[in-house]
Amino acid sequence: MSVILVLVTLSMIVAGSFLGAFIWAMKSGQYEDTYSPSVRMLFEDKKEESSHKQV
Repeated sequence: MSVILVLVTLSMIVAGSFLGAFIWAMKSGQYEDTYSPSVRMLFEDKKEESSHKQV
């Protein structure tokens, strides 16, 4: 019976830490912009090509 109490306590601590990490990520703005990171990689290649042409 005491093993169940230890496991429930441990799972509550792990769940609380994941909830805290999620709240920290939401407050720091990591999920605000979901479109530009996927498009940014397309434009980074064009900038490198233009810098090579200028040399």
